[in-house]
Amino acid sequence: MLHYDLVILGAGSGNMLLSEEFGHLRTAIVEPGRFGGTCLNRGCIPSKMFVVAADAAEDARAARRLGVHASVEHVDWKSVRDRVFDRIDPLHESALEYRRSQGVDVFTEAAHFVAPKVLEVGSERITAETFVVAVGSRPVVPDIPGLDTVAFHTSDTIMRIDDLPASLLVLGGGFIAAEFGHVFQSFGTDVTIVQRGPRLLMAEDEQISQRFTELASRRHRVLLDSEITSVAPEGDGVSARVAGPDGERTVEAGMMLVCVGRRPNTDRLRAADGGLEMDSHGHIVTDGAYRTSVPGVWALGDAVNHFQLKHVANAESRVVRHNILHPQDMRTLPNNVAPHAVFTSPQIASVGLTEQEARRRGVEFVVSVRDYSQTAYGWALEDTTSFVKLLASPADRLLLGAHIIGPQAATLIQPLIQAMSLELTVDRIGHDVMYIHPALTEAVEQALLEL
Repeated sequence: MLHYDLVILGAGSGNMLLSEEFGHLRTAIVEPGRFGGTCLNRGCIPSKMFVVAADAAEDARAARRLGVHASVEHVDWKSVRDRVFDRIDPLHESALEYRRSQGVDVFTEAAHFVAPKVLEVGSERITAETFVVAVGSRPVVPDIPGLDTVAFHTSDTIMRIDDLPASLLVLGGGFIAAEFGHVFQSFGTDVTIVQRGPRLLMAEDEQISQRFTELASRRHRVLLDSEITSVAPEGDGVSARVAGPDGERTVEAGMMLVCVGRRPNTDRLRAADGGLEMDSHGHIVTDGAYRTSVPGVWALGDAVNHFQLKHVANAESRVVRHNILHPQDMRTLPNNVAPHAVFTSPQIASVGLTEQEARRRGVEFVVSVRDYSQTAYGWALEDTTSFVKLLASPADRLLLGAHIIGPQAATLIQPLIQAMSLELTVDRIGHDVMYIHPALTEAVEQALLEL
């Protein structure tokens, strides 16, 4: 049985934990997939490279409203795809070789616990003084009659297809559906979205969710309060029975994308066999310092939290690194502000409480909403649908939440994230900071001043 000082399970944010301060330890990384995890290989980074191409196509078609008459002659899917993955794919081998050159043992077979702090990797069993579990998550595949008879895709596979489909059936109404709906529609694919709930992006502030649903419905066929009851092959594509408010209908498409959520990979790891306490969703239970129920075992990322956000996992990795190296000076994440963005069209960004959450919790708040069209740059954009929405506490005058839908939303929200993290009052960030004119940040400034 091999014994290590430190074993890291997962080479996404787990791989980022290692630093020269661990150089004196006998260390191993277990990664049966590719270095970089979901974000680099199947998630954030490649999908945004596709989104940038989609934005370019959409902007060209939309330029007519500005007096610029442009058109999109052709979208070369294979060229877009190859540009993305020719840059990403070589990074796995280089990362693997780099770790091995540092004296880190890298196991590339699947692993699972057989006892607390005892891991089976292929034909080997290994133990360690310290384990870090960062095994990530994977797409949920729902139990739909006939799904196993069609060649459906998930976010893991959809970006590597060989040809652009003429039509795409999307099951799900969350951020993956929103982003890939934008990508494929911009490239010329006819998109149908089937969403179980009454709106798309149900996790967003209701006002944001409603506006996005309205705008998405102008681009796609959006079937709300609906679910797919069965699927079957239809030629080279798929035929689905969809039950909705008006009864059942048949929807045919050249390709199907399933994006109804993600689940932690802790079941494949058999985390419970390793003595790790689990919650009802399959996440490993940790304390604020990311210690698990087994001394010497730490956990982070999608295996632990429900956010499924790379920047959260990276922040957790930094905390775990410090705590392993400085056990007498434990840290937690400095705040509970977890922002996110949806890179669809229009872009969406959010942090903190939504209005419906504040009402449900009985939190007292005041709210302001400022349209992009009320700013000079909004005029330049000829924007009529984008806005900034802020919630604040009338007691301590701190921001409770910020929600933006429109161009550059993921960038515009950053000063509001910092204000919430640093507990700056609305007065300070509204009155004591200068905002460039005429930039879109004036929409943020005006919303603050209105508060």
